[in-house]
Amino acid sequence: MDFSIARRNMVEGQIRTNRVTDPLVLAALNTLPRELFVPKAMQSICYMDEEIALGNGRAVMEPLALARLLQEAAVQNTDAVLVIGAGTGYAAAALAHMASAVVALESDPDLANGASRRMADLGIDNVAVVAGPLDQGYPQQAPYDVIFFDGAVADIPAAICTQLAEGGRLVAVVQPDRVQMGRATLVTRKDGIVGRRDVFDTNIPLLPGFEPEVTFTF
Repeated sequence: MDFSIARRNMVEGQIRTNRVTDPLVLAALNTLPRELFVPKAMQSICYMDEEIALGNGRAVMEPLALARLLQEAAVQNTDAVLVIGAGTGYAAAALAHMASAVVALESDPDLANGASRRMADLGIDNVAVVAGPLDQGYPQQAPYDVIFFDGAVADIPAAICTQLAEGGRLVAVVQPDRVQMGRATLVTRKDGIVGRRDVFDTNIPLLPGFEPEVTFTF
């Protein structure tokens, strides 16, 4: 299989035709070998517009949802970025092509180690993969110009919003329960005021630790 042709077809047939026009997003996804961030058994389908399951409830986000979230983040080449729930590192690596520096936070040590190896193998030297719990973010390197949730959340923790720089953008798919459609949400900080708005509907897997609370009715 010629992955370079599959990659180009993904960008031209799935991404660009669905209102994704940001040149940094298109260039990153056209450059990055997605096949190296998925299990070998899934490489032949990794450029289809669907998520790739990794086991234990984790997945590599589908290309179009990723591209639209990256576009909403309006990433600049001078930005410092925090990725929460980095998984195999695909979104973090894409952001590395767009931004100045990326901190990729991952709670699963095996995924974190694998992501770190992939960055080294690909010569991506502006990503620091760190292992730790996801729900508090990574305040050691805050503030960030962009915070990117690589998976859905029931809600966005206030502790993570405080790590957003003035003028910063946070993007996440918010899914308050398992029945409703998830909503891609853009959070901004301007003049110290945090605002948020829904930008499009999509469903992606929930990140561990960010699941909706279980409620009981009688």
